[in-house]
Parts: sequence; C-alpha cells; structure tokens
Amino acid sequence: MEKSELEAAVAAIPYWYHRIELPYGITTPGWAPISVGAYHIPDNLTGKTVLDVGAWDGFWTFEAIKRGADHVYAVDDFSDTCGKITNADRDNEWQTFDLCADALGYRNKCTRIERGVEYISGHEGGRYDCIFLFGVLYHLQNPFKALRDLFELTRRGGTIHIETAILDNMKSAYSDKIYDGSEMVAEFYPGEEYGMNRSNWWVATIKCWASMVQAAGFKDIEYWKLTDKPKSLGECRGFIRATA
Repeated sequence: MEKSELEAAVAAIPYWYHRIELPYGITTPGWAPISVGAYHIPDNLTGKTVLDVGAWDGFWTFEAIKRGADHVYAVDDFSDTCGKITNADRDNEWQTFDLCADALGYRNKCTRIERGVEYISGHEGGRYDCIFLFGVLYHLQNPFKALRDLFELTRRGGTIHIETAILDNMKSAYSDKIYDGSEMVAEFYPGEEYGMNRSNWWVATIKCWASMVQAAGFKDIEYWKLTDKPKSLGECRGFIRATA
C-alpha cells in the first residue's frame, strides 16, 4: 500500500482507540496507551505465544510481535462502547486491526478471535506463555471467574500482565469517600455510574484486584499505579504482573 493510500484508509475510519505507528511515519489517531513504559512488558518476548485479551485495534498484539513473539492470539468481542461509540462506528470490528496488521506485515504472526473472555478456550493456542489483559477487567460481570479461567490457560511459569481501572485516589460513585489505596474494596456499577459507560461493571482498588489475581492461582504478584496523583478518571489506572 502506498503512503497516500494508507493515509486515506486510516482517515476513513471514524474511531480509533489505539495510537499505532505504521509505515511512512503514519500514526493512527487514537489516544491509548497513555504510557507504554508503565505496563512493564518484557522487552524480549522471543519465541513466546501470547494471548492478547481485549486487543481492539491491536496495539499490544503488534507490540508483542515487535518484541519477538512467535505468535499472538488477539481476542475481542467489541462490547466496550467507550460511552460514545455507535454501532455504525464499529460495524466492521476488525477493520482497524486488519488494516494495521497488513500495513505492518504481521498477518502471519497473529490470529484474531472474536469472542468474550468467558468463551476463550485453550485449543486456539494451547497454553500461553504470556497473557495481556489490558482495559478488560472492569468490563466483565464476573472478573474473578475470568482470572481463574486465564490462570488455567497460562503455561506454568508463564506470566499475566494486567492494566485496569482502579478506585485508588478516586471519589466513590455512591458517597463523598475518596479511596486512599489501603482499602480492600470494589464498587459495582449496574448503569452508567462509572465513566458514563454501561459496559463498565466493576472497579476495585489495586490492592483488591491484586488479591483477586492471587486467589485465582497466580503467584509472585507485583502491582503499581499509573500515578499517585491522577488528574482525571482516565488516569486512575493500575497494573499487575504475576506468574502462573
């Protein structure tokens, strides 16, 4: 694809979530991730089989391939509306992913699977060396069950890397309380209480999320926050890394 064709193809898509660097110095007009370095993903994934849950436009799928992953299984059901995305915006859910995969020459290094996390099975890639779960937990009605299922899909000694919304340094949706990070607590949102987005169900403190990960079977739990002084809801994010 020539530069002008790629520029036109990117511009024709009404909504981009990820900011992805493509050939010719072209970058897709998304906003995520806020800070790639904050995820602490290994620089070297050579030979690894990766499961990218919540792949969307594919930033982390392609990043894993850049870092040497042997193959990446990209999973999404496109249930996150971000509070504003219409069905027309996402009529061709894999359009952005496919465009980037083709432009980067990664088609033979990744397999895309359209289903929710609760329907992922091991027969696509067997057990995985590395699982990415970015921006997903708070969209799940049963996040603990998902963590248990993902533990069973992680090769022993493999790792899970999580990025999620957290309650730390945030005001409760139901009171004037501001969580200081020491609490073991989660809030449930049956409507649009969190981010005006009906696809958000649960948000917990980073300590609570990390404890769920451990209870699901993972060990060597590490966790940290994007920032101790978030300036907006979008900066109330936490990260977890653990071993199966």
